[in-house]
Amino acid sequence: MALQISATNPEHPALLLELPWQLPLEEWPEEVLVPLPRGISRHIVRYARAGDEVIAVKELAERPALREYELLRDLDRLGIPAVDPLAVVTGRLDAAGAPLESVLVTRHLRGSQPYRSMFETTMRPATMHRLMDALAVLLVRLHLAGFAWGDCSLSNTLFRRDAGAYAAYLVDAETGDLHARLSDGQRDYDLDLARVNISGELLDLEASGALHPSVDPIEFGTEICARYQGLWQELTRTSVYPAGKYHYIERRIRRLNDLGFDVAEMQIEHATHGDTVTFVPKVVDAGHHQRQLLRLTGLDTEENQARRLLNDLESWMATQDDYAPGDPLGARPEVLAHRWVRDVFRPTVRAVPPDLRGTMDPAEIYHELLEHRWYLSEHAQHDIGLDTAVEDYISNILPTARETLRPTVSD
Repeated sequence: MALQISATNPEHPALLLELPWQLPLEEWPEEVLVPLPRGISRHIVRYARAGDEVIAVKELAERPALREYELLRDLDRLGIPAVDPLAVVTGRLDAAGAPLESVLVTRHLRGSQPYRSMFETTMRPATMHRLMDALAVLLVRLHLAGFAWGDCSLSNTLFRRDAGAYAAYLVDAETGDLHARLSDGQRDYDLDLARVNISGELLDLEASGALHPSVDPIEFGTEICARYQGLWQELTRTSVYPAGKYHYIERRIRRLNDLGFDVAEMQIEHATHGDTVTFVPKVVDAGHHQRQLLRLTGLDTEENQARRLLNDLESWMATQDDYAPGDPLGARPEVLAHRWVRDVFRPTVRAVPPDLRGTMDPAEIYHELLEHRWYLSEHAQHDIGLDTAVEDYISNILPTARETLRPTVSD
């Protein structure tokens, strides 16, 4: 059988042909590999460079490789946070003509970390809670889309900074299944697996001495269930309101927006006696603030980053002379937003030297600078301004944080 590369983009096969597919993955030479932290996997996984891309290469049998490739493509179409599938390589032969396992190729998620590399220094309980929040949101989003993960765990997740919180990405879809809708039993099965897997992973960290002494592995495994159930209930519950109190429905929708979700489809029914109205959010889409920021500015960020940037954008717009909401003669929000990107956001981010940015993307850098401005202003009891905050952040914060924010090869 000849070597075959099935890819999502016509550029990828040409880049991938340069890699040593005739060698088992564990024997690839150092010159093609990229030294990035790897999580635990049942398969051999390596990071390599293909042109300007840093890719993750996972060795597994042909059928599961093709299946996972298609599932990851489905998740991409559904807008679910997951690694980006690039290709499946089949028909590999070694120098003696013996067959080698197929590989799944995904794009390295820039700025992401497997959970074990995050525990190289002891992680505080508050950070652990943020990880559980991120994983609960990911699992809810998967279930809303009809995806049964089948192996939810910290090991199968990558985490990225998201304005003081974390965003979780699915990294292993091998055990997943996509359905039109999940039953309660399918969701409960996924949730129970998550509880058991997370507790086991934390017990393993505890045994190695990498877990904070106040973190109870069993309690944190149970915590994912509570956080999931609370979010799922808020997103899917049926509400009954008095007839005529339609602002209650609007308030519920705004609460969902605050959680980062849009109501794409809803069902509203009047009771036969006419006294009450029943409201059911039938289709809920994540990324409310992401879409709003992208529409206004063209910036593509994580959800919490988008919320923070939108707040700063709105505050800045209120200071502009041509800002006049509702006035047809005033500047349109899109015009002001692009002016903010040009005159405020980009110059501020560019003021931070690239060698000090580490793994932070521009939106995370801007969030950090806003946080530092707030801290300095609180201390000074007056607004010290963004320029002063940037200077102090570069001089006094980034040099000491350089080790934890050190750049990866992919940056």
